[in-house]
Amino acid sequence: MNNTELTDIEIDRIIEMAWEDRTPFEAIKFQFGLKESDVRALMKKELKFSSYKLWRTRVENCKTKHREKREPEIDRFKCSRQKSISNNKISKR
Repeated sequence: MNNTELTDIEIDRIIEMAWEDRTPFEAIKFQFGLKESDVRALMKKELKFSSYKLWRTRVENCKTKHREKREPEIDRFKCSRQKSISNNKISKR
């Protein structure tokens, strides 16, 4: 999916998911089809430079943003108390 094809609501949701510590990049790819490099480019484009730098530092130091760095017992990318998402584009709130 190209960034030009994303709606403002989808971009806001991707940014929100990217800021969440427990949401891995694989979850963003699953819902929106964006690879980690695409998310980084989107964040750089949409955020102020200082906010982007803070986010990058946070992501690089966060073990839960990358599935391969996670503890083995964490095998999902949604909270167990979260309502089921049936592969929709934007989760229901």
